[in-house]
Amino acid sequence: MQLILIRHGETLWNKEKRVQGTTDIELSETGIEQARKLAVSLKSMAIGAIHASPLKRAHQTAAIINRFHGRDIETHHELMEMDMGDFEGVSFKDLMARENEFLRRWIAEPASVRMPNGETLAELQNRAWRTIEEILRREENALVVSHNFTIASILCRLRNISLSEFRSTCVDNASKTLIRFQNGRAHIEVVNDCRHLDAPPDL
Repeated sequence: MQLILIRHGETLWNKEKRVQGTTDIELSETGIEQARKLAVSLKSMAIGAIHASPLKRAHQTAAIINRFHGRDIETHHELMEMDMGDFEGVSFKDLMARENEFLRRWIAEPASVRMPNGETLAELQNRAWRTIEEILRREENALVVSHNFTIASILCRLRNISLSEFRSTCVDNASKTLIRFQNGRAHIEVVNDCRHLDAPPDL
């Protein structure tokens, strides 16, 4: 079976470089166009099931992809982005200016440091992985539309690496990551593929 991990298209908060966790932001016009190009790049792939985070940006991306496949989109709260707590909506610039001590701890121990009134990366990984295990048990080609930290945590588990290395698994908006499973083992074929975004509009 093949698992396709998709990060949602761009939102206004992505463009403005704001912290975006569980706040329910829709795709921007650019994000919609990214999702359309992504959909075209996936239209000939055999996809047995489509799963998505319930947040609008992920579900919108899944719906655009699904125009070529006609599946029922299954939503899973466990696939939502990391809860950023008090940092939701804060610009990266302001965060770096006022939270130096927190950011030092986060860089040193990303798995265990909790976002103020939010989640830890380990908690995110645990909830997301439970859903991925359910999807894998079905043994059908599946597409999952989710978020940066969520996908990064899933890839850490698939690569059998520590969450302290999660930055090596971060993905861009409207990217696709392809994993093939054979004999119970994961073979990561492509990570963070964004080549389709350079294609001319096709929808």
